[in-house]
Amino acid sequence: MTVSSRFSIRFKHHLILLICTGVLLIAFIRLIPGDDLKYLWSMGTGYVSIILLAATLLIGPINIYTKRVNPVSTDLRRDVGIWCGLTGLAHVVVGIQVHMGNIWLYFFKAVEGEHSYEFRKDLFGFSNYAGLVAGLLLVILLLLSNDISLKWLGAKRWKNIQRWNYIFFGLVLAHGIMYQIIENRASTIIILFSLIMILPLVGQSFGFLNRNKNK
Repeated sequence: MTVSSRFSIRFKHHLILLICTGVLLIAFIRLIPGDDLKYLWSMGTGYVSIILLAATLLIGPINIYTKRVNPVSTDLRRDVGIWCGLTGLAHVVVGIQVHMGNIWLYFFKAVEGEHSYEFRKDLFGFSNYAGLVAGLLLVILLLLSNDISLKWLGAKRWKNIQRWNYIFFGLVLAHGIMYQIIENRASTIIILFSLIMILPLVGQSFGFLNRNKNK
C-alpha cells in the first residue's frame, strides 16, 4: 500500500469516527435525563469512549472469526483507539468538575476537627482512583499510537504495552460499576453500560479460545 493511499484510508477512518462521535455525543446529551451541562457532557463523553473501547477490543476477535489476518497493529484499530482516547480524556476533564468545585476532594477527604486530609476510603474515592489510573494509562496508550513508537519500541515490546488496554478496560469497568451505584442511575443506563461492557468480554473470550484451539 502506498503512503498516499494509506493516508486516504486513514483520513476516511477519522472522518467517519468524527461524525459517529458527534452523533453519539448529541444522542447521549439529549437522551440522558438532567439539565446540568457538565454532567451531560461527562456522561456523553464517557459512554462514547467506552463504546469506542469496546469496538477496539472487538476488532481482533472479529478478524479471528472471519479468518482474516490479525496483525500486531492495524490502522483501523489504532484510529478507533485514538478516538477512544480523545473522548476518554475529555470525560476525565469534564467529569472532575461535576460533583464538587475542588478536584482535590475527589481523592482526599477532610479530617473532621483537623486541618488535614486523608485518602478517601469510600466508594466515591475508589471509583475516582480507578478513573485516575485509567486516565494515566490512556495517555500512555494514546502517545504510543503511532508508527514512530512502533518502530522505536519494536513490534513485540509495543504490542506488550498495548495490551495494557486490557488493564484499562478492567479499570473502566470498575469505575463505571461504582458510579452506577453512587449515582443510583436509571435502569436503562445500567442496562446500556452492561451491554457495552459485556460485548468485548464475550468477543475476547471467543478470540482467546480460538487462538488456543489453533495452537
